[in-house]
Amino acid sequence: MNYGLEIFGDKWSLLIVRDIVFSGKKTYGEFLKSEEGFATNILASRLASLEETGILEKIPHPEDKRKDCYRLTEKGLDVIPVLLEIAMWSAKYDSKSEARKKKEFAQRVLKDSKKAAEEIRILVRNGGSIFPSS
Repeated sequence: MNYGLEIFGDKWSLLIVRDIVFSGKKTYGEFLKSEEGFATNILASRLASLEETGILEKIPHPEDKRKDCYRLTEKGLDVIPVLLEIAMWSAKYDSKSEARKKKEFAQRVLKDSKKAAEEIRILVRNGGSIFPSS
């Protein structure tokens, strides 16, 4: 438990992983636009920390070489089941939960969380996300 808390001991680190998995965010600028309002120093620090601990890897942006993209490593992809459990717990107790509003998603996870987690893991590994922006 201590190891996990050392890596994800504040909300910012998990929110970065959430943004990759759920929204498909990949760049510093995209993370900066998250509704929770990352401070620039916090975001830079958490991205560096997640990269250092092997949760994320930084790669050159495919279209704009001045930018970097972040993606989950295999170690980072292993966090997906934890995110799904937190999302379902939040849906149960928080009336403003996004997962509660996405009934089809919630039913899929509740029906078979292991299968949903593996499908999402493959999706994210291939550059996708659960709710890609339109």
